[in-house]
Amino acid sequence: MKHTIKDVAAYAGFSIATVSRAINAPHTVNRVTLAKIREAIEALQFRPSPLGRQLRGERTRLVGIVLPTVANPVFAQCLQGIDDLASSQGYRLMLMTTQYDAARERHAIETLLAQRVEGLVLTVADADTHPLLDELDRDGMRYVLMHNDTVRRPSVSVDNRRAAFDAVSMLIEHGHERIVMLAGTLAESDRARLRFRGYEEAMLRAGLTPAPALEVDFNADELAPSVLAHLSSGAQRPTALFCSNDLLAMVVMRGLRRASFMVPGDMSIIGFDGLAIGELLAPPLASVCTPNRDIGSTAWRRLMARIEGADDGESLSLQLPHSVRMGGTIGALSSTGGSSLPERPAV
Repeated sequence: MKHTIKDVAAYAGFSIATVSRAINAPHTVNRVTLAKIREAIEALQFRPSPLGRQLRGERTRLVGIVLPTVANPVFAQCLQGIDDLASSQGYRLMLMTTQYDAARERHAIETLLAQRVEGLVLTVADADTHPLLDELDRDGMRYVLMHNDTVRRPSVSVDNRRAAFDAVSMLIEHGHERIVMLAGTLAESDRARLRFRGYEEAMLRAGLTPAPALEVDFNADELAPSVLAHLSSGAQRPTALFCSNDLLAMVVMRGLRRASFMVPGDMSIIGFDGLAIGELLAPPLASVCTPNRDIGSTAWRRLMARIEGADDGESLSLQLPHSVRMGGTIGALSSTGGSSLPERPAV
């Protein structure tokens, strides 16, 4: 019986994509994995096609990029930082997007591995508990994460907890006590969880009571009526909002404006990302500024060091500095505090 690559994968206990890389690009597979696959090939007397034998050992100079979306300028800026260096070094990029969906992340990574990429630059939903990243570690596939703030994996990010702490502290310094954080689903985003921790720490340090995060759909262009009602009605409504990204902050500003709220007169807002477009708004958006293009270029350099075997042994997690941009969306409360603000009708 003539055995197939699927048989080799089952015999060796690895994926078909890993076996394909071991045959066609062995320099992308670690020695232990490579040895096991070669043992399986010999045991089954598997013979790759002539084309595969021609390709064996040749470098593809192809790198896979996995991003949640390119609609958010944060990731487009990261990609630009990568592309500037990749093109000058003779590498090609293959991009796939996932819309923050775990199943699409797996499909994207497996598709790229089947294309014999030499390495991956990724942003995933949850880096610490991602089973496919565990497989990449086991197989010796070179990769670097962007914006995933984790100490377990090779990554380039900002200190999300500290950055959120600084943002919320700025709101507190302007007299705000009833502050709510808006975010995507915390269970699906390591970044959102770390930013919520920073929010909690800033509130507790100031002697204030943190509110539960208000989780919303990142992909929605409008705030749900129930969310808008929660933010804009009642005597104890929040006076300030910390939004976990700038695009969400812009959606919130539009929703509040349609509800006849003034920013910052009735509600102060700070975002996260430092998008340049935020400064073109009226009023300009206050935000945590992250060095997105530098995050992309730094992730690329780290990946190249790993591919070329020149990794200098620095810590897995690398955090770049952030800053907080003051904008017109933050206003100070009156001397009587937030309780003096008029109650707004439900919308």
